[in-house]
Amino acid sequence: MTPPADEDPAAGHARALLRAATRYSGARCLALCLVSVTATGAGLLLPTALGRALDLLLAHAPATRWVLCCAGLVLLLGLLDAVQTVLTGTVDARTTAWLRRRLTRHVLGVGPRAADRFGSGDLVARLVGNAAEAGTTPAARAALVAALAGPVGGVVALGLIDWWLAAVFLAGAPVLALLLRAVSRDTSESASRYQRAQGRIAAALAEAVEGVRTVRAAGTEGRETARVLRPLPDLSRAGHRMWRVQGRAAARAVAVAPLLQLAVVAVAGVLLTRDRLSVGEVLAASRYAVLATGVGVLVGRLAGLARARAAARRLGEVESEPATAYGTRRLPEGPGRLQLRGVTARRGGRTVLDGVDLDVAGGTTLAVVGRSGAGKSLLAALAGRLADPDAGEVLLDGVPLRELPHDDLRGAVGYAFARPALLGGTVGQAIGLGLPSPSPGLVREAARTALADDFVRRLPDGYDTPVADAPRSGGESQRLGLARAFAHGGRLLILDDALSSLDTVTERRITDALFGDGPGTTRLLVAHRGATAACADAVAWLDGGRVRAVGRHEELWKLPEYRAVFGGGADPEGTDAHDRAVIGDGIDPHGTDADDSGSRPVPDTRDGSGRGGESDVTGTNGRSGADAGDGALT
Repeated sequence: MTPPADEDPAAGHARALLRAATRYSGARCLALCLVSVTATGAGLLLPTALGRALDLLLAHAPATRWVLCCAGLVLLLGLLDAVQTVLTGTVDARTTAWLRRRLTRHVLGVGPRAADRFGSGDLVARLVGNAAEAGTTPAARAALVAALAGPVGGVVALGLIDWWLAAVFLAGAPVLALLLRAVSRDTSESASRYQRAQGRIAAALAEAVEGVRTVRAAGTEGRETARVLRPLPDLSRAGHRMWRVQGRAAARAVAVAPLLQLAVVAVAGVLLTRDRLSVGEVLAASRYAVLATGVGVLVGRLAGLARARAAARRLGEVESEPATAYGTRRLPEGPGRLQLRGVTARRGGRTVLDGVDLDVAGGTTLAVVGRSGAGKSLLAALAGRLADPDAGEVLLDGVPLRELPHDDLRGAVGYAFARPALLGGTVGQAIGLGLPSPSPGLVREAARTALADDFVRRLPDGYDTPVADAPRSGGESQRLGLARAFAHGGRLLILDDALSSLDTVTERRITDALFGDGPGTTRLLVAHRGATAACADAVAWLDGGRVRAVGRHEELWKLPEYRAVFGGGADPEGTDAHDRAVIGDGIDPHGTDADDSGSRPVPDTRDGSGRGGESDVTGTNGRSGADAGDGALT
């Protein structure tokens, strides 16, 4: 449901979210409401039954039936209270789980934009703490009906006993109404501040935990602790304000409610002296006065609802971030031709990519190079639609990525990252993630291509080893991520700095296998080493958010600015300073490294330039490699 345009989007989404959550637990909420109202009705009948039994006992008349009725009502109240407790807990748990599933799906559907806007720690706080708070709303609303029925029923019962009793109570009712309204308003405001402070603490804590090694190495534990706890005074002030609001409400209730009860009992006493009421009716009136002034229950319910609404609004802020929309156009058969047309992307108010044009022919490899901050990873994200450009479009085999269905897009594009998240129960499942039914043979073949099979087989249970129990280095994690990308297949493979943690020898062997698998897969590779760039059919050189040139690595190498991207330590054949150091130490660049002692060497069949043939990649935002040599670049 989309909220009206003239209201706060977060508030509109919060209301829609709570309505949907209430519908999800509708049957149980209805049962809870009926049980609560029935308990309230039994509680309203009990004073009358007690009063009648007392009158009969004072008159020395048979009262067994009324005494048994009172006992039955007490037992029924106990049973209904137990059922109410179970139903409340069930509804709260079900609704909270539903909210977490819905918000988790939405956050994953939004993608990296959600973490960029809210921060990972704050998102976790919203999906865990705020979802639990908001999940109490349906049960609280159902119980609120009974909480309101008690005072209303008490006033009605007073009127049935004698209209003077109801009139006395109603004279003070406006004071109670103002009290409840103030409690709801002030609690909602302070709860919002409290939850925002919690979110800031969670965000800072997540950052500190993620960078714990850096913190310890720098010896800044105390400074980081202070940074994490910096919002603590705001949290304390908001928490104390909530307590003060509820404390003032309780104090006013203690002042107002007994006065109303005393007034009702006083009038009942006067009516008793005039023989208009019996002793039992006076007892019943005193009990109904207590029920009618049940401000404590209402204050608690309203305060809980106010906190739940504040939490739901924070969830609504997440839902107001639009999820990625997909089209219905089918992806035709094709070689995987990738095109970027006038692509512009902004992040944090800064234009990272500005009017980028690239055309990568199907089955070829494009290496993307550039200095830090040039937009390489963002371009890789746009190429597979992990993000959308602010202007321009990205096409795969002639179809804009925005128009593709989700399954077609994700089936056609495979990814490997610098720090892969290894999800799944076992190592084998982590490699086969995203595949409908990955076969063990496919998983092992992908692992062999990524040079991961040897160290996986050395694990206690091989491919069946739980990921959490599989000790691994950063390079081994990257190789598992590469294996997942190789197992995925598809017509476009994007490696976003996915070789950065590998030693030079292992990287060379993987690139040999990667680029030697023949036509059929288009590859986009974010490269930081000259050796890797030299393996590609063409290199796109990003500089200042634009494609400065596209061409072969050895052609671009003639430019000092291009050489500076690699620190001036690479040569046109792709052997950079680190490669030379390794070879100079007597290590065969095509042999095995320490992690792959059981792997067979992969022979190097490439020519001196790293790849044969002409470049099949063009970029209209710069010059081709043939023009790059003379330095006339834009």
